[in-house]
Amino acid sequence: MRLEEQPQPAGESPWETALAQLDEVAELMGLAPGVHATLRCPKRALIVSVPFRRDDGSTRVCQGYRVHHSMTRGPAKGGIRYHPSVDLDEVKALAMWMTWKCAIVNIPFGGAKGGITVDPKELSRQELERMTRRFASEILPFIGPERDIPAPDMNTNEEIMAWMMDTYSINKGYSVPGVVTGKPVSIGGSRGRSGATSRGVMYIIFAALKELGLGIEEVSVAIQGYGKVGGVAAQLLHDSGCRVVAVSDVEGGLYREKGLDPEALNRYKRDAGTVVGFPGAEPVSNEELLEIECDVLVPAAIEGVITVKNADNVKARVVCEAANGPVTFEADKILNDRGVFVVPDIVANSGGVTVSYFEWVQDIQAYFWSEKMINDRLRQIMEGAFYEVYEFAAEKRITMRQAAHWIGVGRVAEAHLTRGLFP
Repeated sequence: MRLEEQPQPAGESPWETALAQLDEVAELMGLAPGVHATLRCPKRALIVSVPFRRDDGSTRVCQGYRVHHSMTRGPAKGGIRYHPSVDLDEVKALAMWMTWKCAIVNIPFGGAKGGITVDPKELSRQELERMTRRFASEILPFIGPERDIPAPDMNTNEEIMAWMMDTYSINKGYSVPGVVTGKPVSIGGSRGRSGATSRGVMYIIFAALKELGLGIEEVSVAIQGYGKVGGVAAQLLHDSGCRVVAVSDVEGGLYREKGLDPEALNRYKRDAGTVVGFPGAEPVSNEELLEIECDVLVPAAIEGVITVKNADNVKARVVCEAANGPVTFEADKILNDRGVFVVPDIVANSGGVTVSYFEWVQDIQAYFWSEKMINDRLRQIMEGAFYEVYEFAAEKRITMRQAAHWIGVGRVAEAHLTRGLFP
């Protein structure tokens, strides 16, 4: 079964998981009922039709979404994804997680998310551009450098961000580089942005290994999702001395106990279009990869891949959530009861939004930083967030996820109460 075709278990949708996480921490921290009720609901949600012309002259209409969960701490921030599974509930959950994520790393953004229900592999480059520009036009009243700043996500990239920025700028009559992040450096993008999420995951893994008394060169790593995040993370971890024993993409995966060479694997994938069939490795399914004997498991693909059905079979000592919501609410309890050290997504994959913040600041100032400065500041923020959550979890005797949500929700709630309710 292809990864993107895995069915979502009943009662464990991303939105239900996000609400369950919020409800749990609201009770733990004694959150005021009015604030709790406010944070359970997105501030606003936009559903748009996205008609665009196909290369053969016909018209196709897709459905698009943009959700603002909270803007209490600043402009909304969140990615745009193109995928057949995109729906309103998924986008709402991702927007909520973005709110907590921005608060945990203490950057002045609220949470947003957007997407189009489409398989971009079915479109030509010209069709992709026409669809993107039409979508940007439809959500134009929602976005802006002081209102909502989109970024790349699943199946979107810096070229798509360039089209969105250009469409917005044409409508404004002048160049507005700060309307999106994750765009090319040539039009105001930031150095270090493309691999920021993966680099942040690496920093978090290293911090977790240090606390568990494991050396970097002693550990084995399995990565589900060999894409923009997982693929770069594999290279970074390999270069740092970790043994990457298993990887997978939507077609399937592979395993090699002695470790894989990401450079050779990248060359193979460029030619074959998949990691499947890489010589010298055993084939495994995406389901089997999650249950491989390893020290660190990195789910870096889609939501809800670790559930009550397979959580008991996860053998990793550390699960570092590079994807958003890969572990369901009930599965998270099982992993923690078994002593698996879970680093939640809202901490682990916050490197992308952190460097997006750096990019937004640079665009506003029209003053750009070196890649070394970007990476140094990223490491400082990621390590600071990890240890704040780790120490809070120890102090309160709660899980890392509960601690992360307590800190994130607490900061948003404090801002909400400070600003007050109008009118």
